[in-house]
Amino acid sequence: MATHCVNFCASSFDAKPSSSGSHSRVEKKWLGSIALDRKPKNLKLSNGCRARAALNADSIPIEIPRQWYNLIADLPIKPPPSLHPKTFEPVKPEDLSPLFPDELIKQEASGERYIDIPEEVREIYKLWRPTPLIRAKRLEKLLDTPARIYYKYEGVSPAGSHKPNTAVPQVYYNAQQGIKKVVTETGAGQWGCSLAFASSLFGLECEVWQVRASYDQKPYRKLMMQTWGAKVHPSPSNITESGRKILLMDPSTPGSLGIAISEAVEVAAMNADTKYCLGSVLNHVLLHQTVIGEECLKQMEAIGETPDLIIGCTGGGSNFAGLSFPFIREKLDGKMSPVIRAVEPSACPSLTKGVYRYDYGDTAGMTPLMKMHTLGHDFIPDPIHAGGLRYHGMAPLISHVYELGFMEAISIPQTECFKGAIQFARSEGLIPAPEPTHAIAATIREALKCKETGEAKVILTAMCGHGHFDLPAYDNYLQGNLVDLSFEDEKLQAALGSVPNVGS
Repeated sequence: MATHCVNFCASSFDAKPSSSGSHSRVEKKWLGSIALDRKPKNLKLSNGCRARAALNADSIPIEIPRQWYNLIADLPIKPPPSLHPKTFEPVKPEDLSPLFPDELIKQEASGERYIDIPEEVREIYKLWRPTPLIRAKRLEKLLDTPARIYYKYEGVSPAGSHKPNTAVPQVYYNAQQGIKKVVTETGAGQWGCSLAFASSLFGLECEVWQVRASYDQKPYRKLMMQTWGAKVHPSPSNITESGRKILLMDPSTPGSLGIAISEAVEVAAMNADTKYCLGSVLNHVLLHQTVIGEECLKQMEAIGETPDLIIGCTGGGSNFAGLSFPFIREKLDGKMSPVIRAVEPSACPSLTKGVYRYDYGDTAGMTPLMKMHTLGHDFIPDPIHAGGLRYHGMAPLISHVYELGFMEAISIPQTECFKGAIQFARSEGLIPAPEPTHAIAATIREALKCKETGEAKVILTAMCGHGHFDLPAYDNYLQGNLVDLSFEDEKLQAALGSVPNVGS
């Protein structure tokens, strides 16, 4: 039976009482590698199979982190500042106030090593955190590899991905400041769903601009957002000036995250009771996601493992940062030395083919300029790109860490990603979202190398969400209709032509 089987069945079992006699039945949540007091190593399932508690039945309980970790505090060279889109001077807190609440502006510029997580946020985190760390034994067997593969699974959140880790605190801080409405963009739909979910908990209105290609391909993501009370528009739309301009130039455009960001930012800037929320890229977003890596450190310590290689997918970079940043801290402290590898789609390769320049975060040039690896804010991925991770730039902090040499990056074409996803689904049982298929494909590559060399590497990868609402992409792959996209240098050069020549 799969290692994670107990996660879905634990509530039906009796557990041996603790020494205090306080637990006559399973009272703790099934999440992650939290151990039941004196739980038996094997549980008898009703269908006759047996399941082990995730990873190690004797592992210590894993507590939800009480602080977010800020990597900036430990970097030997601090990242370049963001610049005002009009003056090109470093952004001041008051420049960001039309878009973000005060506390998030403080976190964006913070140099503190740790920032306390509000108890109200931790209470909501308890709905799904801590998340499971699972050894992929059946995938290892399928690949016949000596490598030990572990994945940190964030798909157990209500929205089915890692995105609520930042959606909840963002909406919380907006609610604390008396904001009535939040607006955002979404590409694959995971972020829009997460913000809608968080807004429903705090009673805020939520309005989402969903990239047109995704809006058409993923109707159930739209329905999830609407179920949680959000208003959803295809982007570009006729609601905003920036959207109307794009439609005038190309009525059939598939849209892009850059365009959708412009629309949401425009609405936030024009309404005093409305703020903008972003699901990736910015420092405070990456900060909130470090609950993933902090939990994972404790979970791996509890089972006596240290990763030799950490692999994560990257679009804007929030999940990758969430898993890797705490491990980079340990690496900088000399406590471990894993190779840390980002994996991006060949169709949107900002780290591996982009330039490290100041660029706008949106298509209309309304956001601050950020120094990042970028394909140009006018870059629009091909609509047949099914692998998520569609943003034209990489998070500035990840770009900076990459420039410092603390991580490496590769790109993988989408057919290899979906081939790996099928292998994963048919061995581990979970259907990955398109985004983590990139990390899975890279993990499989490395595991097969270990098969050739005989190395028993410990590989840790990020499984940032499930693919239950992404099945049309799987259908395209299974029917043989998914093809690899050729990345044309001419297209890149055209998009880079709009990148402003500012900063150093």
